[in-house]
Amino acid sequence: MTLAPPRTPGQGQQQDNGAGAAPRRARVGLFPWAMAAAVALAVCGAALSLNGVLRGWNWYLPVLTTVLVVSFTLAALRGLRAQPLLVTFGGFLALGGILTLTFFRSSSILGVIPGGATFGELDRLIRRASETVLSETAPVAPNAGIVMVVCAVLGLTVILVDALAVPLGMPAATGAALLALLVVPAMIKPQSVGFWGFVATVAGYLLILGCSQWFAPGFGTQTEAAGSTGHLRRAALTGSVALVAALLVPAAIPGFNQGTFPQGSRLNPWGTSTGLNPMITLGNSLRTPDGTGRITYATNATSPLYLRTVTVENFDGDSWGPDDRNESRIRLAGPIDPGYQVLADAQQRQVTAIDTGSLSSNYLPAPYAPETVRGLNGQWTWDPATLSIKGTDTTSRRQDYIVTSSAPALTPALLARSTGPAQDISDTFTRVPGNVPASVRSTAETVAGAAGTQYQKAMAIQKYLRSADFTYSLQSPVQGGYDGNGLSVLADFLEQKSGYCVHYASAMAVMARLQGIPSRIAVGYAPGRLTGETVPVAGQGPLSEYEVDGRDAHAWPELYFQGLGWVPFEPTPSRGVVPTYATEASAPGTADSLDNNDDLLPEPGQVPSPAPSVSAAPVPQDNGTADAGPRLLPWLLGAGGVLAGCLLLASPFLLRTGIRARRLRPRNATAAAPLAWAELADLGTDYGLPPGPSETPRAYSARLRRSLLGEPDGMDRAAHLAAAALTTGYERNQYGPPEAAGLGPANQEATNPEAANPEPANPHPAGPANPASPRDHIDALQAALRANAGGPRRFIATWVPPSVMRRLGFLTGAPFRAVGRGVRGTAQAAARSWRGARGGLR
Repeated sequence: MTLAPPRTPGQGQQQDNGAGAAPRRARVGLFPWAMAAAVALAVCGAALSLNGVLRGWNWYLPVLTTVLVVSFTLAALRGLRAQPLLVTFGGFLALGGILTLTFFRSSSILGVIPGGATFGELDRLIRRASETVLSETAPVAPNAGIVMVVCAVLGLTVILVDALAVPLGMPAATGAALLALLVVPAMIKPQSVGFWGFVATVAGYLLILGCSQWFAPGFGTQTEAAGSTGHLRRAALTGSVALVAALLVPAAIPGFNQGTFPQGSRLNPWGTSTGLNPMITLGNSLRTPDGTGRITYATNATSPLYLRTVTVENFDGDSWGPDDRNESRIRLAGPIDPGYQVLADAQQRQVTAIDTGSLSSNYLPAPYAPETVRGLNGQWTWDPATLSIKGTDTTSRRQDYIVTSSAPALTPALLARSTGPAQDISDTFTRVPGNVPASVRSTAETVAGAAGTQYQKAMAIQKYLRSADFTYSLQSPVQGGYDGNGLSVLADFLEQKSGYCVHYASAMAVMARLQGIPSRIAVGYAPGRLTGETVPVAGQGPLSEYEVDGRDAHAWPELYFQGLGWVPFEPTPSRGVVPTYATEASAPGTADSLDNNDDLLPEPGQVPSPAPSVSAAPVPQDNGTADAGPRLLPWLLGAGGVLAGCLLLASPFLLRTGIRARRLRPRNATAAAPLAWAELADLGTDYGLPPGPSETPRAYSARLRRSLLGEPDGMDRAAHLAAAALTTGYERNQYGPPEAAGLGPANQEATNPEAANPEPANPHPAGPANPASPRDHIDALQAALRANAGGPRRFIATWVPPSVMRRLGFLTGAPFRAVGRGVRGTAQAAARSWRGARGGLR
């Protein structure tokens, strides 16, 4: 056989547009744009479910812009027939450009290229997003940091979904990336994913599958199998099974909340939280009707006590947050000094024995202000600025301890005489953000501006918030989209006049600061209920026992009065106990100390209040919901780690599968033969027989058949025929006359191994009338290679394919080779310069 010079694939192909017409490249068609639209719909649909995680809709426009820019940049590059790696790289560049244009325009070059100061701004926004996540409850304020992170994550999701759907040829796997987006609102929002977000995501996913099925990538035409009724039947069956599973799985597996998917059946793998997370999940704790995290305490005080865990005093306008001041904390090994002088004539000292039960928190519940704590296990420290007690290597779980606390005997007259400026406290407690809404400032001035003393101002604010205009509600903030503690939330709360303790405490603390009074917010538990039991305490005798749980979670403001210290107030109507020094006849709704939890539940009357019990506090059982989270979380983390490890180990297999799928779905008919030959060469490489650098296709095919396959006349006859057909088709595509190029009916030698390898002595009869496709040839060859290979070789070819590992090794070494070329070029340039300079000196 005489070989003609190699020619460019597609050269000389006959066209249907008449004799003598110039060859024309196949059009790209609609596929890239249809796939981009499907991906954008799926990701934007999943983003709809984030409403309720982020407050309002102002964040959606930058999200929509980011998704559309990245999606259609990928489509444009694919329309220009760029290589898959260049398309993906272009997606990353587009994502970086649109993020720079949206969030870092002032520090960028030409608006889309990051400048030197951009990375400093990026770090600032990331830290702000982290603080928002850690210090706010959903829905969080959509500040620039959190919106930038959301846009970046969704842009990366677009690139991932596109890579799975097109170059890797695994469109069904895109559902995993979309599901990951839906997990966040499913676990955070009380309303779960939401109907429209779920529907839009599913519609986009189905369109991704449809585009992969109905269009050949890069070819723009409907595939032959697209209209198969078998696909329709399989799709209907799969959808029916998925629908039944969505309805039955939540009822069968523990950890799902009640309701109909996707609205109510949201996965809650951590169970019910038994810790009190300051200002983050306080509303969720109050909305939980089963009252987990039970604490009991016995005290010699004349009335039930507030148990305080932590104070939050940092307020940047977006949210309140605690300042742990780890560098200044003192080890709890002796008396606790409040750090300021109390000038009151009388002090009230209480002894309180506390059993935390299953409550797991880094902060220790204790009455304010603690002087000594005895009986704790583990290492604990206390903050001189707030007196909060925090564990360093332990939590409050299963702690049984005794707290001695003291507080001045306050009276209205004593508070009215405290008019001096605050001294010896940090300016953190007086700092007012610059972005306080005008409505909040005007309300504070209207309510308390005319009052003469600090005490009168505090009483005016408390009276205003406890007036009949305000109502206590756990659901109104969620439904109205202002469930949080930032300034925008505060403005909405003062307008709607309905919320729970977080809103009332935040409002009074901010309004007090606006009036020049230092303030902070204490987080802990409101006074609880008598259990009917008594607890013997050394030196005190039997003391009455009280109980609190998650439904008693509470927040209240503390205001600083010079010479008296931090004084608590109670602005929340129908919650807690208004102190005697802050009681006015006109203040409505003063709750009784023993039944102050009647209004805690979202729908009073459906769940009865716990009745006093004459038995000891129950020991939590192993199957209780209180312990579900701590038991399940390590398993979830372990399972996530195992899953990530499995995906990493399976990545060579997945890459090899994607490469094979892309080769067997060629862009055009001319490319079929070269892609099929490349797959044959990779199969040989995977099974230990790579082609030589100067080996011809015919010689390599003969060596592969001779070394890796069985007898040509035996069970491997089909594989020999397939290898011969692929070899002949490739040779004709590269070197043959135009009318014989490709794999088609003109390939007369495709079924005769003698044509590609003259070594076998006996010719073979002709094959079937309809020539097999490249996919059929590859399948036959792969099956024979697996059958003739040993177990270790089959394992390597499947899970660690050398053809993929060589590519990965090449890509990994690319940066080092580039650096090496740069160093060699620099050295050669320096040598030439030196030789030139030396020649000039001569």
